[in-house]
Amino acid sequence: QVQLVESGGGSVQAGGSLRLSCAVSGFTYGWYCMAWFRQAPGKKREGVGIIDSWGGTTYSESVKGRFTISQDNAKSALYLQMNNLKSEDSGMYYCAADQVRCGALEPENFAYWGQGTPVTVSS
Repeated sequence: QVQLVESGGGSVQAGGSLRLSCAVSGFTYGWYCMAWFRQAPGKKREGVGIIDSWGGTTYSESVKGRFTISQDNAKSALYLQMNNLKSEDSGMYYCAADQVRCGALEPENFAYWGQGTPVTVSS
C-alpha cells in the first residue's frame, strides 16, 4: 500500500524559504508520477509541480523559477524547495503520487495523497 507523509511546513516571512519533504513507501518497481499540490482556504486545490520517473519536472507558472522539486530514490523521499515565498503561496501543501506515466497536473490524475503540511507566509 502506497503511503505518503509530508513534513516541513511552517510560518515564514515573505521572501523567505522553506523545504517540504514527503516520505514515500509502498511503490513497486516501474513508472511513477509524483507531484506537489496546494490548497488555500476557500480555494480549489492547485498543482504546484510534477516529477516523473526519470526526474523530469514541470511547474505551474505561479511558482516557476522559485520552487524546485527533487527526489531521493535511495531515501524514498520527495522534496519541494520553496524560495522567495509570497503571501499567496500560503496554504496546505500535499504530495501526491500514482504508479502511472505523468499526465496533466490535475488532482484527479493521482490516486495517493498525503495528509498535508501547512505553509503560512506573512507579508
